[in-house]
Amino acid sequence: MQNRRSSSRAGARRARSGVGVAAMVIVLALSGCAVDLLNPHAFDMFKTIPGSAEVAAPTAVPSPGAVNPSRTAKETFPEPPDPVAEAKMDEPPPPAPVDQPESADEAMEESTPAVDRVVASVDGDPITMQEVKDFASQHGQPIDTDDFGSSATARMAVKALIGQKLLEQEVKKYDDKVDEDQVDKYILQIRTEKHLSDAEFRAQLQASGMSYDDLRKRARLDLEKAMMIEQEVRAKINVSDAEIKTYYDAHKDDFTITKERLKLAQVLIALPPNPTPAQVSAAQKKAAMVRARALKGDDFGDLARVYSDDDSKSNGGELGWFAPGDINDSILAGVKSLKPGEVSAPIRTNHGFHLVKLEEHEVPGVVPLSEVKPQIRAQLTDQQTSEQLEKWVESDLVKQHYVETMY
Repeated sequence: MQNRRSSSRAGARRARSGVGVAAMVIVLALSGCAVDLLNPHAFDMFKTIPGSAEVAAPTAVPSPGAVNPSRTAKETFPEPPDPVAEAKMDEPPPPAPVDQPESADEAMEESTPAVDRVVASVDGDPITMQEVKDFASQHGQPIDTDDFGSSATARMAVKALIGQKLLEQEVKKYDDKVDEDQVDKYILQIRTEKHLSDAEFRAQLQASGMSYDDLRKRARLDLEKAMMIEQEVRAKINVSDAEIKTYYDAHKDDFTITKERLKLAQVLIALPPNPTPAQVSAAQKKAAMVRARALKGDDFGDLARVYSDDDSKSNGGELGWFAPGDINDSILAGVKSLKPGEVSAPIRTNHGFHLVKLEEHEVPGVVPLSEVKPQIRAQLTDQQTSEQLEKWVESDLVKQHYVETMY
């Protein structure tokens, strides 16, 4: 297919603006680089919508001893009257002319099924009607017409796909800017956030149908996208302290805690029923050793996966959020004086020795600005990134490429 259509073809026009929808779609996937690497479709965002299926990390199982169970066509103008033609009005009209395609390219298009017809292109890279319909359906906005010029939903979807292709071209400039070490660290971060060991991560990766090499390629592309957005848009944004204070004052309710909650994780060194003194001593020593490693700086989640006898070990010892009344009295007594991030001394219960980490502690009242300032700054930066990304795509990228719509 040629890059440019004949200028006489109705409906073909250069698109130089109005692709803001694309930016709004893309930024949701790029801001913060929050992509599920275990989803084989997670990196298809530049051509299709990421699949919704996600390989979830194992769900934490409450510990038996830590908590209680309660928890347009072209316009034509009339020509002046022709006297000769009027004199012949009584003659039979000649046969109606048969429209001939202007080119072999058009002849091919006219014989192409509607769903496969090209409706737009970016630097000659086509966007078909089927792509647009699939895109819209996956966003819950199905298109039930082939007349895209009359459908606002279709036009918006086309613009979104144009924006994606523009960004697809732009990200190629970052192909050589990401090294293997960055890829390794990124994959490690994803695995850690999912509280998975390397073996568990690879097993779930295999179950998702993705090879480790494919994972690395997708991780590299994710980092290239993030680097592009960071350098071209995000780095140019500066959220002032005044903006943060204004937002905080206008959203006090969002920073007001009404109920006390504690977020806990644990390592359980289990004891059998009616343990012998030797068993108690061995379990206590093991618990002390694990705590020493935690205080030394070892990752608590990794320690739980290795040493804990509780089902929560598969989730790095994570137990979740609890109200004080839902926590076992002995456990509560051992953590109430802790600061977030600290690990308790071994706590003896009927189930064994618990090492409990207080991850977060929410206390009723208005959270001080100093504590939520980084959160608000990140949120405002994300909002402004969305706005500036839209302007970047509309004002800069679209001027650097040949963009055409054909409906």
